[in-house]
Amino acid sequence: MSEVYAVRRGLLRDRFTAAGSQAALISRPANVRYLAGAAPRGAVLLLGPGEDLLFCPDSPTGEPEEGRLDELLKVSVLARPGGDPAVAAADLAAGARADGLAVEEHHLTVARHRALGSVAPRLRLADLGLAVEQQRLVKDEEEIACLRIAAEIADQALGELLESILVGRTERHLALELERRLVDHGADGPAFRTSVATGPHSGRSGHRPTDRRVEEGDFLSVCLGANYRGYRCEIGRTFVIGTTPADWQIELYDLVFAAQRAGREALTPGAAYRDVDRAARQVIDSAGHGEALAPWTGHGVGLEIDEDPQLAPDAMGKLDACVPVTVEPGVHLPGRGGVRIDDTLVVRPEADGGPELLTITTKELLAL
Repeated sequence: MSEVYAVRRGLLRDRFTAAGSQAALISRPANVRYLAGAAPRGAVLLLGPGEDLLFCPDSPTGEPEEGRLDELLKVSVLARPGGDPAVAAADLAAGARADGLAVEEHHLTVARHRALGSVAPRLRLADLGLAVEQQRLVKDEEEIACLRIAAEIADQALGELLESILVGRTERHLALELERRLVDHGADGPAFRTSVATGPHSGRSGHRPTDRRVEEGDFLSVCLGANYRGYRCEIGRTFVIGTTPADWQIELYDLVFAAQRAGREALTPGAAYRDVDRAARQVIDSAGHGEALAPWTGHGVGLEIDEDPQLAPDAMGKLDACVPVTVEPGVHLPGRGGVRIDDTLVVRPEADGGPELLTITTKELLAL
């Protein structure tokens, strides 16, 4: 893996040196991890002007949540507690007579940006922009393998929950059990806060579990994800509890399922982000539920659960192969409940079989 990280850093170095900077300071944790293999708490990465160096406020712990540090990358632990690794990195760059330092202005606070300028007044600070995020967009096969394992873990956890008794248990209890099962199956932890929504809560995007208990006839919508070696996936499903679904439940479920299928089928290299959103959105719009849709149909996943690209009506850009995304339409009817169906997929060309579905738990409307 050391070679992989060195290549990533080399590609970024070509970009910022072409823009006139001799060094770059990476401070956003996900970007640090992408380039260094690990992101200890508070760490920043200095690329150039000599060797690359990871600055840490404390010694790395080696815990799974930090990642696995590139063994060829040198680490500098601050001698004084309470110091700022970013300031130390800028000071070193200035001492090495770099003229320009590219920084992630979208991540630095104003106070921290001023501190960099204060410690190295002759160092020209330039904006690196979203260069690392853009580089992270297309995943290599090892990254996709981590996402595939994360999806398998999430599928296992959800599958086991569906085999248990659900009536009478609270949303909060079920969410905690799912997160425990994720860890039991090898996840570093949940990819995000698990959502369990029952009855009138079902179908809400980002619903936070409450003490409402599962009742017969409820819709139960679940959204969870696993974090495996830093890579995060997402799955969402909706079920009916304990009885034959009502006609309105079947009709709404079939509608959301059709929209989700349309979105999945639109995932081809070269497809515009907004066209994928439109494919799913127009199915629900045509049924008169457009106002109940979220502002987006899906988003990218990787070292963060919500990263580029955004599959939304105003999104600019086109899909590339090997970009993992979610497709997650949903409809919530106030006072009644609703349906969400959410998968993580990897964009693949038709010659390779089309989009690769990572989350494989059935999308059949089950009565549990």
